[in-house]
Amino acid sequence: MRSARPQALSVPSTPAVASALVVWILAAITYLAASWVFAPGGKLFDAGRPDFFWLADAFLHGRTWLTHSLGAWDTVVIDGRAYVPFAPGPAFVLMPLVAVAGLATSVAWEPVVNAVLSGAGVALCWSLARRLGVSRTSDRVWVVVLFAFSTVTWWVTSRGGVWHTAQLVASIATFLGLMEAFGRRRPLVLGLLSGAGFLARAPLAAALPFWAWAVMPRHGDRGWEGGRHPSVVRRWIVLAAGFAPAFVFALWYNATRFGSPFESGYGLAGLPDWLAAQRAQGLFALVHVPMNIDYLLLKLPAFIATFPFIKPDWLGMSVLFTSPGLLLAIRADWRDRTSWALLGAALLVLVPTLLYYGGGWLQFGYRYFLDSIPFVIALVSLAAARVRVGWVWRILILFGVAVNVASVYWVYHS
Repeated sequence: MRSARPQALSVPSTPAVASALVVWILAAITYLAASWVFAPGGKLFDAGRPDFFWLADAFLHGRTWLTHSLGAWDTVVIDGRAYVPFAPGPAFVLMPLVAVAGLATSVAWEPVVNAVLSGAGVALCWSLARRLGVSRTSDRVWVVVLFAFSTVTWWVTSRGGVWHTAQLVASIATFLGLMEAFGRRRPLVLGLLSGAGFLARAPLAAALPFWAWAVMPRHGDRGWEGGRHPSVVRRWIVLAAGFAPAFVFALWYNATRFGSPFESGYGLAGLPDWLAAQRAQGLFALVHVPMNIDYLLLKLPAFIATFPFIKPDWLGMSVLFTSPGLLLAIRADWRDRTSWALLGAALLVLVPTLLYYGGGWLQFGYRYFLDSIPFVIALVSLAAARVRVGWVWRILILFGVAVNVASVYWVYHS
């Protein structure tokens, strides 16, 4: 068995770009078609919380607040102004659409927008697998099926709403970062992409040590052959400079809305009583770790006699049940520090989630783990390049697909 080595490609070929576009389109169509199958009367699910679309419109009008609250929970109302506590990155992504199509039309298109965003993440997964040495098309297809349809990516795409759109945008930013990390490794680009991920999902700031590792000098870098060791510090400074605009904006955004650069709104948002009681123990605290470990690794659904044969516990479900194919990551080459760096990134990003009071609230599976999944998918790709995706792994991936088909059913029957 050979050890896969990432391919440091700088400019993708035309066939590679074309194949990624095909994957993007097929994934988006599949998401929409699957939802349509379960949608009563063919009407796709409306989460009723298009906060990011409204926030995009607010930004276009020079405001940081909404003119009214879109729901009782997960919003902050001060002096008649409704603030979105979630990181604002997805609103920036949606601004061009809202500017061109208008707010009402954009909101009506939310299921399509989410399918397109999710399809972009799937296409990047396809491209990343190729870059990491998964040369066989069949193996790449299995890696893509794992990410697209054997993880709760499918759930968040179908469910929509302010809670889920951010996960899709964050996955895109992280996959783009991984493409750069295993390509040209430009510190400024990686800094900007890590900042974009942070503005979509704050826990992704914890991945900065991975991006710092990614830009460290390697044999073959400019200056190495001439006897000069490329400067680590200089690269880290450039990386930090790329990340800084997002960080500074987040501080300014918080201070403008709530009077403190360190108040995101999570500590002020309206919550049901039982969840407010958990937050009272600490926004981030060790007391929440056992609950989150339970939802991440241990919690199973109830098994029922009618389709889809499982009924989720809406507070969480073990990733080992929803996405067992991710275990293929253990077959990566652990003699290579790349594998350890990716594992470290996945764990670091998970730490804030494990300490967080919310646990994901209403969810199928454990959606916060999606912040870590691109790094795990990179490990899966290294494993697939090394040992291929054998029948045992295919069965586990298909099991996850079956479970996540049930997630789409429960979007319309919860």
